[in-house]
Amino acid sequence: MQTTLPTVRVEPLRTACSDCNLRELCLPVGLNALDMEKLDGLISQRRVVARGEPLFRSSDRFHALYAVRTGFFKTCLSAEDGRVQVTGFQMAGELLGLDGIASGHHTVDAVALEDSSICVLPFDSIEDLARDFGALQMQLHKIMSREIVRDHGVMMLLGSMRAEERVAAFLLNLTQRLQARGYSASELVLRMTREEIGSYLGLKLETVSRTFSKFQDDGILDVRQRQITVRQPEALQKLVSSAAC
Repeated sequence: MQTTLPTVRVEPLRTACSDCNLRELCLPVGLNALDMEKLDGLISQRRVVARGEPLFRSSDRFHALYAVRTGFFKTCLSAEDGRVQVTGFQMAGELLGLDGIASGHHTVDAVALEDSSICVLPFDSIEDLARDFGALQMQLHKIMSREIVRDHGVMMLLGSMRAEERVAAFLLNLTQRLQARGYSASELVLRMTREEIGSYLGLKLETVSRTFSKFQDDGILDVRQRQITVRQPEALQKLVSSAAC
């Protein structure tokens, strides 16, 4: 049964892909001007999702991909006993909804961690357009491949890394993604809670908090609640590199 989402507002699209400053991180990467114009014609809606509200729920019918324009999301699975497993965090320039392609229904919840906006890409139209020009099809394949690689990375985190190594890998990945969007590689504000980080990394809340405190004591981080300053990125990289050996 499809979930009703009254808190998701629909707005007219004000900025096309061709004018968007995230186009080199999102679906239009590598498209020429003519192909970009065709893609612009498919995207007619932008949705605004309030903090804490879902963009879609597990078992909702799949009909579109969603490009995050502003804000931050988490994807998560809910068990029958009420436990929630965070499966990923998505930021501006990344796609949501790929989980629904195979079965026609979403398999995770996508919840906004702050007030966010997304562009709606009707999947049937995207598929039709991808058949007409290979650049878009190739980009879709690259995005799907990137998700597979990311899943493999999470499996490595959960399967072989110690707590400090998991948190270090998480912070490095986050800062690298933010830097690609023009933000500081050393100053960041965590949109997710320590508990959500722990769920994603397979760690208890106390372990995550203790690891952040240790990194601060060691001079690697400066931690002020959710505001993080990375003082020694090389120390984080050393922890991750030692785990990969």
